Amino acid sequence: MEFSHVPVLYEECIRSLKIKSDGIYVDGTLGGAGHASGVCSQLGPDATFIGIDRDIDALNASKERLNAANTPCIKHFVQSNYADIKSVLTELQIEEIDGALLDLGVSSFQLDNPQRGFSYMQDAPLDMRMNANDSFTAADVVNTYSEKDLLRIIKDYGEERWASRIAQFVCEARKEKAITTTGELVEIIKAAIPAAARREGPHPAKRTFQAIRIEVNDELGGLQRAVNDFIDVLAPGGRLAIITFHSLEDRIVKDIYKNRISPCTCPPEFPVCVCGKVSDVKKITGKPILPSDEEIETNPRSRSAKLRVIEKR
Repeated sequence: MEFSHVPVLYEECIRSLKIKSDGIYVDGTLGGAGHASGVCSQLGPDATFIGIDRDIDALNASKERLNAANTPCIKHFVQSNYADIKSVLTELQIEEIDGALLDLGVSSFQLDNPQRGFSYMQDAPLDMRMNANDSFTAADVVNTYSEKDLLRIIKDYGEERWASRIAQFVCEARKEKAITTTGELVEIIKAAIPAAARREGPHPAKRTFQAIRIEVNDELGGLQRAVNDFIDVLAPGGRLAIITFHSLEDRIVKDIYKNRISPCTCPPEFPVCVCGKVSDVKKITGKPILPSDEEIETNPRSRSAKLRVIEKR
């Protein structure tokens, strides 16, 4: 299966990064190299590009694609979690970067490849690992988590109104046999949600699958660590562009950006700041950049995307 990924908000990302031809740039979610191709096309022989991905298939496919493009910049391809950016740069003996992009969406390849177990539209083993070398899978979550913990992640990470019933139905079903496939889980979720509710909105399993995927890959914990670390390693004038796809991700990015822009912790009633904390970044985007109607029409998966950009002072 060909590894491809339609880059969301492509023009907006490339423009927002304000790419310098001799700079150092990181794509922390390399995927199918959709955005990376645009970045590398603007880099000269004195520039460096670093592509990071947890998925070795994505990394290998993107390496082949970018090398075939014959762009002259130095390229490094690293199998890692973008949350480990400081360790990655230390290994490469790089102290600062001029820009970075994080596209937090699951790639089309992962969604469309049945064996990866990300999709509720195809029957497959319950997996959902972004790094196939990890041992913890969706099956572990579904079959070993307590009803209380299942309720918590489905409610918090999936923002699913029927989280309590879904957790209850999962626990009842696994008493009979282990739940091992996405198809089995979808049928359990459908049974838990009243028919009238199933007729409205997105696929009834969408939010629960999102929640389990986030838990398996520690996506929100990794993002929380990564945003501050990426800002830390930006050179003056360097920019960080992050595309989110649901409110939990966007809230984390927005709050960290806000805290870095206004770091003062003094009580509001203090006439002057005494904590001494000074902002080291400035906002490039006020409200997030959203996909156009034309992009949504050609790529429906872009519908919920939001792009936020910040610049190091």
